[in-house]
Formats: sequence, C-alpha cells, structure tokens
Amino acid sequence: MMESEDEFDMHDPCDDDYYDDDIYCGGDDDDDVAAPTMDNDDEADGADYDFSDNYPDDSNEIASNCHQRNYTILTEADIHQRQEDNIMEISTVLSLSKVEASILLRHYNWSVTKVHDEWFADEEKVRRIVGLPEKLQREQIAAVFGGCRINKRKLITCGICFEVYRRDKMYSAACGHLFCGTCWGGYISTAINDGPGCLTLRCPEPSCSAAVSEDMISNMASVENKERYSRYLIRSYVEGSRKTKWCPAPECEYAVDFVVGSGNYDVICRCSNSFCWNCSEDAHRPVDCETVAKWKLKNSAESENTNWILVNSKPCPKCKRPIEKNQGCMHMTCSAPCKFQFCWLCLGAWSEHGGTTGGFYSCNGYEMEKQEGKYDEAEKRREMARKSLERYTHYYERWAANQSSRQKAMGDLEQMQNVNLEKLSGIHGEPVTRLEFITEAWLQVIECRRVLKWTYAYGYYLPENEEAKKELFEYLQGEAEFGLERLHQCAEKELQEFLNAEEPSEKLSSFRTKLVGLTSVTRNYFENLVRALENGLSDVNSHGACSKAAS
Repeated sequence: MMESEDEFDMHDPCDDDYYDDDIYCGGDDDDDVAAPTMDNDDEADGADYDFSDNYPDDSNEIASNCHQRNYTILTEADIHQRQEDNIMEISTVLSLSKVEASILLRHYNWSVTKVHDEWFADEEKVRRIVGLPEKLQREQIAAVFGGCRINKRKLITCGICFEVYRRDKMYSAACGHLFCGTCWGGYISTAINDGPGCLTLRCPEPSCSAAVSEDMISNMASVENKERYSRYLIRSYVEGSRKTKWCPAPECEYAVDFVVGSGNYDVICRCSNSFCWNCSEDAHRPVDCETVAKWKLKNSAESENTNWILVNSKPCPKCKRPIEKNQGCMHMTCSAPCKFQFCWLCLGAWSEHGGTTGGFYSCNGYEMEKQEGKYDEAEKRREMARKSLERYTHYYERWAANQSSRQKAMGDLEQMQNVNLEKLSGIHGEPVTRLEFITEAWLQVIECRRVLKWTYAYGYYLPENEEAKKELFEYLQGEAEFGLERLHQCAEKELQEFLNAEEPSEKLSSFRTKLVGLTSVTRNYFENLVRALENGLSDVNSHGACSKAAS
C-alpha cells in the first residue's frame, strides 16, 4: 500500500497530462559534460601509425595522447545526455510525449533513424508492438471510468490480490487496468531483479501489452531498484548500439563511441586500457582480428600438447600407451601391467636384439631402415610434429617475452611518475615538466613492446613459401627490435646513474638529447614496420635489395 496520495499521486489514464511528464528527474549534473576530444599536434608527416610526442602529465591518462579522431570516450553522464537528446528529437518530430518517445527508443535500441522509418511506415503497427495505446483507445478508457471526473472513494477490486481498495489507491499503466500499489510494487521489483528485461515491462493483465512507463517504475520501485533500473537504462544505450561498446577492462565504466569504417580499431580508454574495438581483445595493431583469434586459440588449444606427446614419446608396441624416454639407454620397459621390453629406436622386442642388431645397447636397425627408405608414417608424423613444435615455440617464446617486458615497463613507468621524477627533480634542480622526456620514452617503450609482440604472431602465420616477404618482414622487425632494445636500455639502465647521483650532473643535458633522439628513431622504425605489415608487405620488391644488403 502507498502511504499518501499527496506524496504518491500516480497518473490517471484519462489525464491528458499523463504523457507530458519528463521521464528523467535529473537536471544539473551534466552542466560541463562534453564528449572528450584529443588535440592532434603530431607533425610526423601524416604517418599511418602515430606514436605521438605529446604525452599527458597525469599518470591516470597514460596514453590519452593517441588519436581519438575516430572514437569518443563516453561517461555515464554523456550517455544520459545522448538519451535525453534522442528522446527530445523523437518527441518533437513525431509530436509525442517524452514518455512515449522513451518507450519507442528503448524498443528500437535507441536508433532514431529506425524509429522514424518504422513509425512513418506503419504507426498503428508500431504502437501495437511497443505497447503504446492509440488516442481512440485512451478515449475509450476514459469513458469506462466516467470521464475525467473519477470518484476517488469508489471501491475497486485489485486484479492480482483480489483485495478491495479505494479508487485513489489503485494505479494503472496507459491501458487503464487497475491494480493496487502493493501488487504493482511487487510486480515491478520482481521484473527489475530478473534483469534488463524490466525495460520492456508490460501491464500485469495477461491479455494486455501496454508498456509500463519509467515514471511509474520511479514511483513504485524502492530506491535500490530505481538505481538498478537506471543502470539498465544506461547500459541499454550502449549494448543496443552497433557503434558503441563498453571498455572491457574490469570495473571500467567508460563506453567508446566508434566511427565505423575508419580503419584503425585500436582504442585507448581513459582508464588507460588499450583494446581493439572490433574484437574487444587487447590492442593488436598491425595484426588483424582473425590472426589474433587463431593465435589465442593455438596458445590455449590441446594441439600443442598433442605435438609434445608426438615429439617426446613413442607408443608401446604392445599396449600402445605413450611412453616418455627419461634415461639414456635404449632399453625401454613399459609400466605395469604391460611390462613389455622393447628398443626405443626401432620399437622391436628387446629379446630379439643381439649381435645382429649391433648389440643389446646399440641398435643400428633404425639407421639401416632409414637409409633403405623404410621410414614408416608414424616416424614421419613425429618428425613433422617436432619441426612444427620447434617453429611454434620460437614465435611463442618471443611473443610472451615481449608481453612480459611490456608489463614490467608499465610498472617502471608508474614508479617513474610516482617517485623517480620527483627524486630526479630534487637531485638535479630540474622542474618535473623538464623531465617529461623520460616519461615519453617509457610510453614509447610500452607501445613498441605491444606492437613487437604481435609481429611474432604475424610472422608465425606468414606463408613459408613467400621467401621475399619473409625476408623483408624479418629485416623490418629486426631493425625495429634493435632500436627498441637501445631505447629500453637507455631508459632503464643509463638513467640509474642520475637517480643514484648525490649532486647535479652536467651529463643530464647530453642524456636528454640521447634519450629524445632514441625515442624519435624508435618511433620511426615502428611506423615503418606497422605500415609495411598493414600493407601486406606489398613493398617487397622495392625493399628486397635493401633487405639483402642489411642481411
């Protein structure tokens, strides 16, 4: 039951003002809300891959300097404002109340264009689908209740609990089906607890499809459920859109509005998480999403376990269970209950070994058969598996090593920004702003480690028969990796001299020049590498001679 009709004045279905109330109660929280934009001050001749020189001072926005021209970071306040704008547009164009406009937009995933197309194609059908009563239906409801002058003391039976209440204690959606406040509250609470489906809640009357408006939920739900409903409403804008996604970082509440078709999918959120907008994996440019999916599947699949078994074990000739050789001699004994004894080289019974096979501990049968071409299929498969495993291990180890190095560099950057810059400033008498070149170098290291990591996945899937492309790839990758190692060593080890100094050093100026130069050179190396890989190494002919000379 509701406490007071003064505090809890629900709308009457025959009241013309029912559809004119604003569905949002907020007002002043978004005075300064604006979609964030990034200034592009980079002068790198319009390179395809931008390692910007302009890094922020705030450690919470480590990489906010990167291009954001093809996406916008949205806060919940931004999303709320966009919803308000869409509601106002639909309300104005279609001459509907804001409540009706909100119901329409929720049904059509907040697509203004979709609402317009469907509405003008068949208004009656749209009203029926989304649960908006037509004007004639509203007039009929008003006639049933005797016009707009309703006897508030009239007793009415609730259709859910069958208790009798005064008319002013009964409430309805736009359809006019009356139920008591207690039943409405329980019905709405259950729907909200069940999940986002509460956004399309309909009248409790089984035969009725009228939508339950947000203002009714606001009046009937508890404070906790109203907050939950508001979160569902905000999330519906993002999750129903094809060009907006939530940042996948844990506990991040930012969304990304992306300009689809702009090419580069890499996104850097305000929480400093970098990810691919297309597949929501970690940022992986210059490798495409399909390659990333294959690489991650291979890293987690059982195929490599199978390859390891093929390479490092052989089946017992009798029971066929795989056996690993863990001692030096070739005399193998299967475990109980089999206990079959055989030769590791030729898989023949150990009892048949003797002088004819080169001795009990020296079997030349395998080598003889190999020379004669009697190299069975199982052995061929084992050899192929060994080569495949060695090749995969080569690329995976380097992929994982760069990932580990990047994580370490991120920790070093945090230490630098939180502790070491102030320490350097105190020792050498330089303002922190004059030491930002160190932060820029570390940011460059982090970004380059990410790119280099994924180039190893690219190299793994590069066809082995395309020798020219492979040669160019390894040349560009080697140049970039060499530059990165020089930069990383300078930022990590050579800087220690100045951190451990007890008095100002005249060498700091030359160190600044060296580190800034290495940062710039490394950026150029990686720009060339990324550009080449994104172009499919199409410049292989023009770079062939260069590659061979460098080799």
